[in-house]
Amino acid sequence: MHAKESKKPTLSFWQIWNMSFGFLGIQFGFALQGGFMSRIFQTLGADKDAIPLLWIAAPLTGLLVQPIVGYLSDRTWHSRFGRRRPFFLIGAVMSTIALFFAPYSSALWMAAGALWILDASINISMEPFRALVADKLPDSQRSYGFVVQTLIIGIGTWVASNLPWFMTQIGIPNTAEAGVVPDSVKFAFAVGAVVLFGSILYTILTTDEYPPEDLDAFKRENEESKGFINGLQEIFKNIAGMPPVMKQLGIVQFFSWFAFFTMWSFATPAITEHVFKATDTTSQVYNDAADSVGNYLGTYGLVSMFFALILAFVTSKVKINRKMVHMLSLIAGGVGFISIYFVQTPWMLHLCFALVGVAWASILSMPYAMLSSAVNPKQMGVYMGIFNMFIVIPQIVAALGGINFSYKLLFGEEVIYTMVLAGTSLIIAGLANLLITDRSATHDG
Repeated sequence: MHAKESKKPTLSFWQIWNMSFGFLGIQFGFALQGGFMSRIFQTLGADKDAIPLLWIAAPLTGLLVQPIVGYLSDRTWHSRFGRRRPFFLIGAVMSTIALFFAPYSSALWMAAGALWILDASINISMEPFRALVADKLPDSQRSYGFVVQTLIIGIGTWVASNLPWFMTQIGIPNTAEAGVVPDSVKFAFAVGAVVLFGSILYTILTTDEYPPEDLDAFKRENEESKGFINGLQEIFKNIAGMPPVMKQLGIVQFFSWFAFFTMWSFATPAITEHVFKATDTTSQVYNDAADSVGNYLGTYGLVSMFFALILAFVTSKVKINRKMVHMLSLIAGGVGFISIYFVQTPWMLHLCFALVGVAWASILSMPYAMLSSAVNPKQMGVYMGIFNMFIVIPQIVAALGGINFSYKLLFGEEVIYTMVLAGTSLIIAGLANLLITDRSATHDG
């Protein structure tokens, strides 16, 4: 633990809630993107095997954007907006616009471009939110802080994933002519855009940030190191000097995010085809089934919310072994994914995705709690951005053929085997936690 950490005051639940509330909107964007962009791609005529490639621009952009945003936010201080909040605002404006217009795409290239802009914009806001928790909380509250974020993310996942279904229930059509995205999806994305902007603005208005301890020295250091080339050199230097815990967590993250990218890319075609026997994207059967997939994805968000509530209560009372919690949670999620293959009736999918929700809650909290205890607080933003490399690299590998090659080689040609692949990957991620041995990272301070 770093010496300065002990000087940070303990914050109340509502203070942590306010500083994390913007994640509600961020997750609205991610849930709508993850749950329904593949549906949009299929509606616009994409072949199932081509779907992962249409997603590739998003993680490629994240690979570049996240470290740069983290580096810049570490070196930003505004007397009114602080260090991280300027990036919240920039990302919120761009994300809101992209989220609103994405379902109005009339061609695949437009939808892929909208996804690219949306993902890049959300990322501009997301990692500074992670860094803000580490900025404001003492080490003893880190697990608690990231778990509260996960609670808010779970709420956002559940509500946003069910929005198209809800729109259908109130009478908005969920079918349209060939090549046109249904109105239920368009309305859902519009609601998501409003929530995204409003929730991030709430955090900006209700949360203060701690200024640098020596503002003059902070300004001098930034003046000496400013410039694009100096910035890149500093980022590469930090990558080369990343702590061992970060490298070990990188292996866990690789297999975790490969699994979830597989789900986002293939859950809709896999479940609509295997469970509902529906493949015609213009049919009522397919679109009802696609709405139902949103319900199941909402289940993993809902369960992640309840699991986060349990973790929030536990971490506020006792110290936990972060590594063991994460390992068992990921293995549970892997079992949930594999179980989808054996589903006989649709309601059983809720049980499968409930297990996935346990893994999701842990993915969004435990790695960041472990990492934040192992890096220099002055470099928290850039290291949170660099850590994102271990999220986007597996997505790039998956999009470039890793999913299609792996599931067909290991299991078979049917698209449902993508869920078996996701489960296998998540179990490997869980076991990889055994590589982490640094007690200061694995246990609460």
